[in-house]
Amino acid sequence: MRGARAIVHGAVSILNAIPTWIGGAIGVDLWTEAEALISDEPGRIEAEIPGGEDPRLVIETARTVLQKAGRSDIGLRVRTRSNIPIGRGLKSSSAASDAVALAVARLLGLDCDGDEVVRLAVEASIRAGVTITGAYDDAYTCFFGGINITDNASKKVLLRKMAPEDVMVLIAVPERKIYTGSVDVEKLRAVKDVCLKAAKLALQEKFWDAMIVNGLAIASALDLDPSPILDAVRAGALAAGVSGTGPAIAAITRPGRAESVRNALRDYGDILVCGVNNSEAGWEALE
Repeated sequence: MRGARAIVHGAVSILNAIPTWIGGAIGVDLWTEAEALISDEPGRIEAEIPGGEDPRLVIETARTVLQKAGRSDIGLRVRTRSNIPIGRGLKSSSAASDAVALAVARLLGLDCDGDEVVRLAVEASIRAGVTITGAYDDAYTCFFGGINITDNASKKVLLRKMAPEDVMVLIAVPERKIYTGSVDVEKLRAVKDVCLKAAKLALQEKFWDAMIVNGLAIASALDLDPSPILDAVRAGALAAGVSGTGPAIAAITRPGRAESVRNALRDYGDILVCGVNNSEAGWEALE
């Protein structure tokens, strides 16, 4: 095997984990793909990322897996591509670190299951400085799909459910970017009590109520306009909220209300329309 290719899907937030360390997300069918190839330069990791984004996360993820495998004798070339907008709170970093970790682990024949791949991806994300809590909720959901509520401090899954297949996800994607590492953590922790209420709703499987409460709290903390959340709900969305630290707004809707929700969100950014994802990450050998 000369290389390995992995594909991981995206996610949007139900709960932002920064205020309480309890996070939650629902898988969506956006995707990130990573290819890992062995190079002729031991110890060197080359990263090719479309759009000129910082390669630090990809390199750090590949290095973390190499260290886990004890393989300082080889180098790697890693390429990624994705349809997940970067820097909008749509889990692009978690999907990328998952995909790179899976591709490199399988290329090296590392004996680890999906849970270990996720833990390696989270460790690399912390090392690369692209996350505050480790984003275990995001990394786990991107890898395994479905709806997941997690304790990010202990890296434990508190609740896991398959996402309902009879809903659509509409995402308003503004032009500006917000990178998680630049966010004022104290502002987010000021809404801890409200976010704890959202977490309790989520653990009672009232996911849509939790998403709305969390979304309004995060919007308030980060001085984001809450209007798209409220407008989407008025238009018939089951739920809407800030995804991650924004600025993207995600709405969950029945197909019959999708056009009304799209119209409610269209002034807030480009609209992505996607389905939920319940599928685990996959990979293939490159011969």
